[in-house]
Amino acid sequence: MPVDAERAGGIATGDIRARSYTVDMHCHVMVPSIEKLVADRPQKLAEPEMQLRLIGARSVEHNRRHVLPAAALKMVNLALRLADMDRMGVDLQVISPSPGQYYYWADYALAREMVRNQNEEIADVCRQHPRRLLGLGNVALQHPELAVEQLEYAVKELGLKGVEISSSVNGREIADPSLEGFWAAVQSLGCVVFIHPFGTSLGERVNRFYLQNMIGQPLETTIALSNLIFGGVLDRHPGVKILAAHGGGYLPTYIGRSNHGYRVRPEAQEIQHPPMEYLRRTWFDDLVYEPAGLRHLIDAVGVSQVVVGTDYPFDMGQYGIHDLLESVSGLSKFDRAQILGGNALRLLGRGERGSGENAAGTRA
Repeated sequence: MPVDAERAGGIATGDIRARSYTVDMHCHVMVPSIEKLVADRPQKLAEPEMQLRLIGARSVEHNRRHVLPAAALKMVNLALRLADMDRMGVDLQVISPSPGQYYYWADYALAREMVRNQNEEIADVCRQHPRRLLGLGNVALQHPELAVEQLEYAVKELGLKGVEISSSVNGREIADPSLEGFWAAVQSLGCVVFIHPFGTSLGERVNRFYLQNMIGQPLETTIALSNLIFGGVLDRHPGVKILAAHGGGYLPTYIGRSNHGYRVRPEAQEIQHPPMEYLRRTWFDDLVYEPAGLRHLIDAVGVSQVVVGTDYPFDMGQYGIHDLLESVSGLSKFDRAQILGGNALRLLGRGERGSGENAAGTRA
C-alpha cells in the first residue's frame, strides 16, 4: 500500500526532532525571464495544440486549473519553498530547471542567451540560501559544442553542481556520437547529470488518463539509460555521475532481461560488463511511491546508489520522505541515513564539509 503521509498545504509534514540530514535531489525551479525570451517563437506558440494532442484535453485542463498555478508559484517563491522544505524535513534541496524550460528547439543564438540567463538565475537563487540550496543548470544539447561551453561555465564559474538533461533531444538519443564531447566534459568536471525526461516518444497512444506522464516518462528514462549502457558511453566515460529520475524508470525493475540479452545476443555484447554492473554505478532517486517498490530498487542497485527525490512541487511527487523510508523493510539506521542524505552528499562531493552535515550524512 502507498504511504499515507500527513499533509500540510499539499506537502507532507516531516518529523524534524530526530532525523538524519536530508537532501532532496529532485526539485524544480522556473525562471520567468526565459518565458519572455521564447514567448513569440512559433514552437512556443504551438505548445497548447501539441499538449492537447499528446496529453489529452482532460489532463491539459486539470493541469491548467489545479496543478500549474500552485506549482508555478512554488517554483519562483523562495519563502514558500523554504517553508515546504521545513515541513517535509528537508535540509538541502538541489534545484534544477523545470523540464518545460529545456526548449531544445531553440536556435543557436536563442539557446546561448536563454541558457546563460537560466543558469545565472539558478546560481543567484542558490547564493541567497547557500546552506539550503544547491543548483543544477540547463545546457542546449541540440548544439553539442555550445552545450560543452555552457556546462563548463555553469560548473566552473557559477558553482552549479551539474546539469539536468532530458532523455532525448529532438529525437536524438543522449548516447548519440554527436554528444561524445559533452560526456567527456562531464567526466572531466566530475559534475552530476540528472536525467529527467520531458514527454514521451509514445505519442498519441498515451494521450488519455495522464499516461503520457505516468508510464511514458519512466519508459523514456529506461530507453535513455539502456542506450548509454549498450552504446558504450559508460565504458568510454566510466567516471560520469548520472542520476536517473523516477527510480530510473523500468530498467532496475526488469534488468534481468537486459542481462539475459547481453548473454545471448551478439549485437548486445559490445560492452565491457553485464548491464547490471552499470546500474550499480548510477544513482537513482527514490520516487517510486511504495515501500515494496523502493525495497526492490535498493535490492537491484544497492543502498549506496539511492537518493531522495520528491519532484517538488508537482502533483506526481512523493512528499512523505521519512515515512516512506521507515516503511521499507530490512533497512538499518545507517542505510536510511545514507539514502536520506549521505549518498547525495557523496554524489555532490560534499561528504566532508558544509551545511551542518558530516560524512555519514547525519545532522551535526
